[in-house]
Amino acid sequence: MLNVGVVGVGSISQFHIDAYLNNPEVNLVAFCDINESRLKEKARKLGVSKTFTNYQDLLNDATIDAISICTWNNTHAEIAKQALLKGKHVLVEKPLSMDVATAEELVDVQKQSGKVLQVGFVRRHAEKSKVVKSFVDNGGFGDFYYAKASYLRRLGNPGGWFSDINKSGGGPLIDLGVHMVDLCWYLMGKPKPISVTGNTYKRLGNRSHIKNLSFYQASDYDPNVNDVEDLANALIRFENGASMFLETSFTLHASKDETKVTLFGDKGGVEVEPDLTFVTEENNTILNTVPQIDQDINDFGRNFQNQINHFVDCCLHGKENIAPVQDGVAVMKILKAIYQSAEENREIYL
Repeated sequence: MLNVGVVGVGSISQFHIDAYLNNPEVNLVAFCDINESRLKEKARKLGVSKTFTNYQDLLNDATIDAISICTWNNTHAEIAKQALLKGKHVLVEKPLSMDVATAEELVDVQKQSGKVLQVGFVRRHAEKSKVVKSFVDNGGFGDFYYAKASYLRRLGNPGGWFSDINKSGGGPLIDLGVHMVDLCWYLMGKPKPISVTGNTYKRLGNRSHIKNLSFYQASDYDPNVNDVEDLANALIRFENGASMFLETSFTLHASKDETKVTLFGDKGGVEVEPDLTFVTEENNTILNTVPQIDQDINDFGRNFQNQINHFVDCCLHGKENIAPVQDGVAVMKILKAIYQSAEENREIYL
């Protein structure tokens, strides 16, 4: 059995908590949060016996084998580092850090510790991603040479720490775009990025005055705090000649939200989001094929369950980690290059 503690019990943590509770090889034994009232209430409701308001106290508990880090982005790397040094396995929410140097330091710390450090690239664990990856590994689409990803919210600035650049490191690019960059890069075979051209915009603010439309809000929602971008886009070029285009927003004058991920290869293409569709040629005819897999393929909670199950298998049974720290570093390099390109109004070479 794996004794697990969760650090940060705000919104995203519930996906981790539910998944741990559903895994028969896990004892969920501890919670940590700086909001003591929230901490006590969640622990009472779920029967978790140990509570801490300081993560160092949790890490000093030798009975805890592993932790999930579900805190502000600016704390991810430091908590992960200290946990590894204390001999804990770590699942850290994306992004791995807020800068490249800190992310790279974690590579060495993880190697020295010998413990699992898994980055929360949850879309890698989706059922549809697994199916696509199996086709990719068997050459089903040939070589992917172009990927296009959109994660657009027309009204979806979560406020709170998400909108405080000192805690988040940025807006939709580092919160939503990170998923799109990672998923495309992963399915493309993780080619080496060579340059990035990006743009960010702060035109609309958080639009908290809008009525009649609900949207996701952080646990500490405060509409008065907002110094992050509301839209970002980028073109990423890779050493093998492939490229990726990304667009992502918290708020935008669009008629509807949009999540779309498409990859194009020389033997076929695949639309991963919103609905899994393969595009191929056969008998001089273009075919759009819908793979037949479980009907809850788009269940985001299931993605987290798969991610947690994978983490537990890595910790207890030595399974190979499909979202290692090195990948977290690579994605962070791309994200930071996009922000740098936008700020300096030029192409950034990696």
